[in-house]
Amino acid sequence: MPDGHRVAAATLSRLLDGWATTHDETLYLRLAEAMTDLIRSNTLPDGTILPSQRSLAEALGIARGTVTRVYETLAAGDLIEARRGTGSRIRGRGAVSHVTGDARLITYDGHHGTEIDLTSGALPGLPLVVEAFGRLDPARLAVEVATDGYHPKGMPVLRSAVADHYTRGGLPTTPDQILITSGAQHAVWLVAHALVGQGDDVIVEEPTYRGALEAFRHAGGQLRCVPVREEGLDVDHLARLLGHRRPRLLYCQPGVHNPTGVGLSRSGRRRLADLAEHHGVTVVDDTSFAELALSADVAPPLPGAILVGTASKLFWGGLRVGWVRTAPDLVDRLVALRRASDLATPVADQLVTVDLLANAEAARATRAADLRASLDRTVELLAGRVPSWSWQRPAGGTGLWIDTGGNAVTLVEHARRQGVRLVAGPAFSAFNGFSRHVRLPYWHPVELLSEALDRVL
Repeated sequence: MPDGHRVAAATLSRLLDGWATTHDETLYLRLAEAMTDLIRSNTLPDGTILPSQRSLAEALGIARGTVTRVYETLAAGDLIEARRGTGSRIRGRGAVSHVTGDARLITYDGHHGTEIDLTSGALPGLPLVVEAFGRLDPARLAVEVATDGYHPKGMPVLRSAVADHYTRGGLPTTPDQILITSGAQHAVWLVAHALVGQGDDVIVEEPTYRGALEAFRHAGGQLRCVPVREEGLDVDHLARLLGHRRPRLLYCQPGVHNPTGVGLSRSGRRRLADLAEHHGVTVVDDTSFAELALSADVAPPLPGAILVGTASKLFWGGLRVGWVRTAPDLVDRLVALRRASDLATPVADQLVTVDLLANAEAARATRAADLRASLDRTVELLAGRVPSWSWQRPAGGTGLWIDTGGNAVTLVEHARRQGVRLVAGPAFSAFNGFSRHVRLPYWHPVELLSEALDRVL
């Protein structure tokens, strides 16, 4: 974050992940140590304005006096300074290198020695993945091992398989339009840094995928938001926004949206595509969750858009294989950019993905059936345990976007101290909105979710 930037209490709460698990007399020391680590690592750079003591205490679910004591400790160590009218600022080049006390000696193994992690929406792998690894041809591997193993654009056989995957879905595609990446996040990062410059307007959905927010911010983009309603991206709002702004890029997930799980209607997608064409806006359609529609029917991608896809959501997160479908000249630009940080995607993962894409239809059917059953069980559990929570039944994806009716940031911090890890709504927002929301992966066994609720409520 730039110097002089005011870090929101919700953001700082996320950065302080895991700082405390129980309340005792060492609480302020542990919080001071955690904040010192953020300062020393330059996560909170010089000049960053800290949230008020009251707002941070509320976000962390602790007494204001504890935060006051922490700020006083950091100020005594010359790590922060209080300025009249602006609040406390980071002085990362202060005189001391650590906070005194025994906070670093405190360890915690979770609630009764276990931790329930509900922060990821990634699914366990399908049995198909094990079978595909078992079918790897040693002779085929030997051919690759005899080379340097680097395929910056991706192995030709996989680029052809991804192109065929799109063609079978109704979008004629050739291999030269495909770039293989190390997952969808890598794909979004490459597109962001290839197309977005410092100060460029980038339109994103609100809320949206956390990784995209990070990628576009890192590229220097100025984020502009279009709300996601019950029926998906608000196309009317987008039309009004495009009436007076010319963004460099629009990033969206009209197929199945992360984190809400809603899907834009076919008519909405057509209108979205028409708007983009009319205003000359480059669109990135992230289809990562589109393969996880509860109906098992994949929404067609937006015409003319740069498409981001992945094998990780449908098959297994351990397969770090994603891709971009775009014009061949942009593929070349993305490859040139890629060489600065990542030479190629692992060969074995690519070969396995070729095998798996041939079974994509069966995989979608399996995922859809499993997710529908899990969703029904989770909805029944939540209705009985927390009737005050509300949500819209998703069209796909792996999580429920839940309105808790209260301060979800504080709820998440409380849950963390009970050995339950959740993600609050501001993590998915360009402007720290949705403070009442949490994203709850519903695919976990209902017994695990029930235990998590026992600890938190």
